[in-house]
Amino acid sequence: MIRSQHAPTFLICTALLLVVGCGDTQSNADTTPACAPSCENANLKGQDLTLAKLGGANLSGANLAGANLDGANWAGANLAGADLQGARLHDSNLTDANLTGATLDGAELERANVTDAELTDAALGSADLREADFTFADLSGANLDHADLSGADLTGATMSKESLSAALLTGTVMPDGTTHE
Repeated sequence: MIRSQHAPTFLICTALLLVVGCGDTQSNADTTPACAPSCENANLKGQDLTLAKLGGANLSGANLAGANLDGANWAGANLAGADLQGARLHDSNLTDANLTGATLDGAELERANVTDAELTDAALGSADLREADFTFADLSGANLDHADLSGADLTGATMSKESLSAALLTGTVMPDGTTHE
């Protein structure tokens, strides 16, 4: 039995996100999500949502700290202001996701697809971003201090050099297409 003041939110959001799915896309060229459940400000801290279909979902302000989200589909999801500290997002699809102001300090996004995502003012300090694809992502004002970007692709990404203080950049493809040695 779940004994938490947030249990109803967890159960409702779990049903919306996992049972209903909503991660499938329409068969048109723009890959617009077929539906978009809302779990705004939900408390899903530490939950196991491995391989969940979360495409197009509204999880703005949600607490997903420490959650296991490996292989989840977040394409087009709204995670603005969400807390994803220490969350696992290995091999996840965050294409076109809105992560504006999200907290991802210490999160693991190894091999994640973050193409065209909005990460303005996001906190990614000490995050594991190895081999992640940030092609054309907007990282304006994002904090990547001490993040591991080894082998990541930042081609065409919008960002400032100040956000990379003490970041590991071995083999990283920089926004201008050059590879950092």
